[in-house]
Amino acid sequence: MAKTRKPRQLILGVDIGGTKIAGGLVTLKGRLNECMVVPTLAQKGRDVSLGQIYVLIGRLLRLAGGKENVCGIGICSPGPLNPATGIVLNPPNLPGWHNVPLAALVRKRFGLPALVENDANAAGLAEVLFGAAAGCRHVFYVTLSTGIGTGIIVDGKIYHGKNGVAGEGGHVVVDHRSPYLCGCGSRGCIEALASGPGMTRRARVLLEQQHGAPSLLRSMTVGDLTRLTPKMIGEAAKRRDAIARVILDETAYYLGVWLGGVISMLDPEMIVIGGGVSQIGKPLFDKIRATVPIFTINRQFVPELPIVPAKLRTNVGVYGAASLFLPGTM
Repeated sequence: MAKTRKPRQLILGVDIGGTKIAGGLVTLKGRLNECMVVPTLAQKGRDVSLGQIYVLIGRLLRLAGGKENVCGIGICSPGPLNPATGIVLNPPNLPGWHNVPLAALVRKRFGLPALVENDANAAGLAEVLFGAAAGCRHVFYVTLSTGIGTGIIVDGKIYHGKNGVAGEGGHVVVDHRSPYLCGCGSRGCIEALASGPGMTRRARVLLEQQHGAPSLLRSMTVGDLTRLTPKMIGEAAKRRDAIARVILDETAYYLGVWLGGVISMLDPEMIVIGGGVSQIGKPLFDKIRATVPIFTINRQFVPELPIVPAKLRTNVGVYGAASLFLPGTM
């Protein structure tokens, strides 16, 4: 009688960043069993950073008891990339990565299925499966950090669009007359206005314009405004600093204008906001919620639309990468 093969119960998830690569083993029920981190060594070039990815995967496969216990390797990476082909096109923080067929390279080296996904898309899927949006099918995910990344989840799956590059919501223009130029080349993208660097840039301008006005931000930075961070702005705003409150209110207002348009277009069940800037918390979310109804035609549905902080802060990239192999998402 033939021996019944034991089903593969683990997914290997890899989250590639500019400075570190995180990886873990996730069960089909979404439990993270093992996790480890290695440096990317991106400054040493593509081959070295690829080698670091291989080292991490090899270590995790040994912890899994061999590749026979792993059903696939999910990888999330900075874009631009093509998830259909598994090719990483040209990410700014991975020098030398030009048209790298990452999924094919990993499949060939380890003999396992491999999928590659944009990191914001993967994080959004993870929030739907394991996080704040668990149980929802139609979700708009936002990460507010150094940039603004977004993921569109439709009927429980990532929406990629015709060319695989849908979901670049951070580059939607909300103020075409803005003096602030985005890294993409357009003026007034929401990323240029409401990302972490966008917040601090506007705060520095206001502090310089009102050079005689007292502000906690001056003492927090010890007079060096280049040290200003969104966290400082949030803390000063909570302590009723006038300049910090102006910047926080403007940031939340821009986000509310932008998300109002998203609601008109996508009609999501939930909006989930993660990333470092989101950790400012209640003052940011309250202003966003107050602004959104003004800028959507679907305002009658806004009172029942949750706009919530992300739940998966630690290892969200590993969860997102592993999510690519969960039943119903492929």
